[in-house]
Amino acid sequence: MCNEEDSLGKVVLAATPIGNMADASARLINLLETADIVAAEDTRRLYDLANRLGVHVSGSVIAYHDHNERNKADGLLDKVEQGSTVLVVSDAGMPTINDPGLAVVRRAIERDLPVTCAPGPSAVLDALALSGLPTDRFCYEGFLPRKSGERQQHLRSLKAERRTIVFYEAPHRIAEAMEDILAVLGSNRPMALCRELTKDFEEIRRGTVQSIHDGVLADPPRGEIVLVIGGASDEEVQSESTDLSIDALAKLSLECAESEGLRIKEAITKVVKEHPFADGSFANRKQVYASCLEHKPNQK
Repeated sequence: MCNEEDSLGKVVLAATPIGNMADASARLINLLETADIVAAEDTRRLYDLANRLGVHVSGSVIAYHDHNERNKADGLLDKVEQGSTVLVVSDAGMPTINDPGLAVVRRAIERDLPVTCAPGPSAVLDALALSGLPTDRFCYEGFLPRKSGERQQHLRSLKAERRTIVFYEAPHRIAEAMEDILAVLGSNRPMALCRELTKDFEEIRRGTVQSIHDGVLADPPRGEIVLVIGGASDEEVQSESTDLSIDALAKLSLECAESEGLRIKEAITKVVKEHPFADGSFANRKQVYASCLEHKPNQK
């Protein structure tokens, strides 16, 4: 006699090739052929993948993407409760890593339903391994923000990060992103730019932030891009480790105004810019100015 768990199906997250079809695992091929339901980020890409692999997808196929995954998760898990195997695939790489899949995993956990993984290609790990930078500790930050101000704030929040940092970036934003990386993280950090991983035109550019920046301007890279940047040095961590209070910033501003012959508002702008908070944001200059007036009421 079967117990309730024996009658349950399961959710399987499966990695798909990120460029080279030969990287498709035998397990992925079997799952595509046998899964009762395939939840695909883009159904057209799924069928293209199946055709390239010579696979017949026998189960029902549904679109499962960023805009509908929360609404679709419970319906898929109802099928799992009835004994179905639900295969979740993204366009390339591992679901949930900057791709749909997290919602169904979370709901499966909440509903105590089986969920497993068929591992495979990952642009994050490929780029990290090929970068030549430390791999024992790293952090993945996804895509950098689209707007320069938000991107710089995010980068400032990572200035004291000791681990190797991995980003995705789009080719049409790479030049602007490198300008901000150079401005915030400086020119000397080791870095690698990896593009078109596993494909015929795979390229790994290694060097410093400055050399990668200059190379991007001279020879703009095309295709899918992963950036890998070395973590902060001890000196950088030391300089970024403590947020200064408004009062401390005010005192620094007064000292700066006196030593450099600046108007107090000019000194405040300079000091605040040089001392961002740990989250990458800046102190409110009006608050710093008010504190300056408390210390020296006649200061302007």
